[in-house]
Parts: sequence; structure tokens; C-alpha cells
Amino acid sequence: MAFIKTPAEIELMRQGGAILSRALQAVVDAVKPGVTMKELDEVGEQVLLREGAKPSFKGYKSGDGVPFPSTLCISVNDEIVHGLGTREIKLKEGDIVGLDIGCWYEGLCTDMAVTAPVGNVSPERKTLLRQTRLSLERAVEAVHPGGEIADIAKAVEEVIDKNKYGIVRALTGHGVGHAVHEQPAIPNFVSNRFPVVKIKEGMCLAIEPMITLGSDQISTDADGWSIRTEDGSDAAHFEVTLAVTESGVEILTPQPKINL
Repeated sequence: MAFIKTPAEIELMRQGGAILSRALQAVVDAVKPGVTMKELDEVGEQVLLREGAKPSFKGYKSGDGVPFPSTLCISVNDEIVHGLGTREIKLKEGDIVGLDIGCWYEGLCTDMAVTAPVGNVSPERKTLLRQTRLSLERAVEAVHPGGEIADIAKAVEEVIDKNKYGIVRALTGHGVGHAVHEQPAIPNFVSNRFPVVKIKEGMCLAIEPMITLGSDQISTDADGWSIRTEDGSDAAHFEVTLAVTESGVEILTPQPKINL
């Protein structure tokens, strides 16, 4: 699987990313107290199918595990990622909800996520969302041809106050395009356990900081998918797919508007 995408492939990812962004915006617009996860999942899937894309998470298998059952990963409060979108759980006033979605369009894949407030949320939760989104913005700014993947990790760490927040270390961003998950791994923390990878024009990367209000330790639920903080603290997750260009980057999956 090639790290580098051709201009024609990036154009198709740009088109697919625009569809994906519209689908996620529709889901964000539907978030309110009393809506169920399943209802939100149906909103996202309907937009994708109507516009000629198809969900990339639904039916996805990790190893020999159970196929993922929904279009969206929907993760509430202490859930970090991979919450099942098939659940009939109703969102409550004051929750924060992670909405992660991917699609295939013309044989190429894009991926994105946002964490949205449900009604009025506490100042602590609102600040968590703002800081996580800011860390994503700084990470994107750090990408340029000739740089290194480690520059992304450093940019996230420079935003996040480690005395207040945890940076999830067991999960990373990734390459994307020909598959849902490609190399290279893109950590949100500086570590020499990852290989040195140069950033090159034509790379397509899914950058996704995952930040908690407590420990960085995680656990997986009995469903085999839902990942939450081990200490029960809140978590936030923001993600974009970008293409590395001659001058810097192009975000292929513009973030939806959320009220923060």
C-alpha cells in the first residue's frame, strides 16, 4: 500500500471528504438531549448513501474480532473512541459525545471525528473540548513536506497541559486512503518507540488527538470495541484527514461547526 497518493487519488479523497463532512455536520446538527445513538447513526448513514459514498467502519474487522456494526463510532463522556452506534442509549443534557465517521468513495477512504456538547455542558467539559480541538489545529499546522511525523506529536504535547489532562498513548492517528488504517502511525506524544518517518508530498494522514481529564490509561468494554478511560474521566477526540501538498497541507474533511 503506497504512502503517497497521486493527484487523481487526492481529488477523489477531496470529493469523498466533502461528503463525509456533510454527513458529520448533519449528525452534529441532530445532537440534542433525548436523541439516541442509533438515531444519530442513521442520520450519518443516510447522507453517505444518498451522496454515493458508503460507510467504511460498518463491517470493519480488527484481527479476528466481531465486525463493527454501525456507520459511526459514538462515544459518550468517559468513552474515548469506538463506541457502538447501534445502541438505543439516549444522550442527556450536559453529556459530551464523540462522533467518528469514515467513508469509501470511488475506492478511497477518508476519516474524521468531532466531540460535541449535548445542550449546556460544564465549563470543565467545554474547556476539554476546546483544548483538544486546539491541539488538532496545532498538529495540522506542524505538517509540512520535509518534516517528520514526530513534529505532529510535539505540537499536540505543546498544547496539552499534562498537569490537567492525559494524552492517550495506546491509540494513534494513521495514514489513510487505500485502507481505513495505513502506516504510518501518528502518535500524539513524543516517543522513540516509533520509527522516524519523513513527511512527503502526497501523503494522506488522519490526525486525531485523544485527550482525557484524568489518566491516559484505557480499557475495552465487553463488546470488544468501546474504549473508555480506565479511571472514568471524560475524554475528547477530534480528527481530520489531510493531504500533504507542496506548500503544506490541505484538509480534506473540514470540521463541522459546533457551539463551543
